[in-house]
Amino acid sequence: MPPAALADLRQIDTNRVLMDIEGIRQVNPQRFEMEQLTAIVHIDREQHIIIGYKDVGPDEFWARGHMPGFPLMPGVIICEAAAQLTAYYCSTLNIMEGDFLAFSGLENVRFRGPVKPGDRLMLVAKATRISRRSMQSHVQGFVHEKMVFEGDILGMPFSKQER
Repeated sequence: MPPAALADLRQIDTNRVLMDIEGIRQVNPQRFEMEQLTAIVHIDREQHIIIGYKDVGPDEFWARGHMPGFPLMPGVIICEAAAQLTAYYCSTLNIMEGDFLAFSGLENVRFRGPVKPGDRLMLVAKATRISRRSMQSHVQGFVHEKMVFEGDILGMPFSKQER
């Protein structure tokens, strides 16, 4: 049985985009095939919740080869989308040093349903721990109001100068 949703997505107007892909690019460094967010639609700084989505297209780089005839979004890409959402939130808080928030770990991840081309993957993240050196968020993914993914994302600040 899935846990309670972090937010009631029926209350979120996905037509009221707070940040589109161009705005996301101003904060997150991913480009081309690795851009896994379409829009940010809700930010609650008091509750540390951010909601965004990925419109999954038929031309995704993985669609041709990940289950030919029945393309499924790979779990690792779903996790990457959630990490990008948390990175966007953390970066806009300006509490960490470095150029961006790097994905540093996953815990308690569960996949509960498929994500396919044509779906809108709604992502919800709630920051549960934020410090200058690390961030942890509980994340959930939904397709048509059904939870398809949940877990904890860990992140740390990263500088382009580090090797």
